[in-house]
Amino acid sequence: MHRQLPRLAASLLVWFSLAAGAVLPTVPTPAAEPVRSFGMAGLLQAAFGLAVVLALIFLCGWAARRLGLRQPGSGRMLKVVSSAMVGQRERVVVVEIGGSWLVLGVAAGQVRALHTLPAQSLPAAPAAALTGTTPVGAFSQKLLESLGKLNQLKKRA
Repeated sequence: MHRQLPRLAASLLVWFSLAAGAVLPTVPTPAAEPVRSFGMAGLLQAAFGLAVVLALIFLCGWAARRLGLRQPGSGRMLKVVSSAMVGQRERVVVVEIGGSWLVLGVAAGQVRALHTLPAQSLPAAPAAALTGTTPVGAFSQKLLESLGKLNQLKKRA
């Protein structure tokens, strides 16, 4: 039976194509026109469409900011003060809730309270960011230096 299946499928295909040809009249098709290239007008139309889409995206972002649409949870009672990786899937997190800080151990499937501290005030800028020891601090420091050099070059010219 499995050997006859391709033969049966081929014969059904031939029969359906002959039946469709007998039922449907054939109409001579005109000669196909060559495909025309878009040229400069097509490029301008595509660029205009892209500019409109980008303008709509920026307009929606501006409207969301102007109307005060905030990210969900921005006025929450819970705030993550600090976090440090201890292992590949483990971390220690300091969370502020109410007037106290909770030191939590977070692993793959569990969270444990390690310690409770009274809430403290954080310094305005961490010392690591001021010295430039973090990658973000180092990048921002280099960016400010290069912008300063660029401004000095512009003033000389």
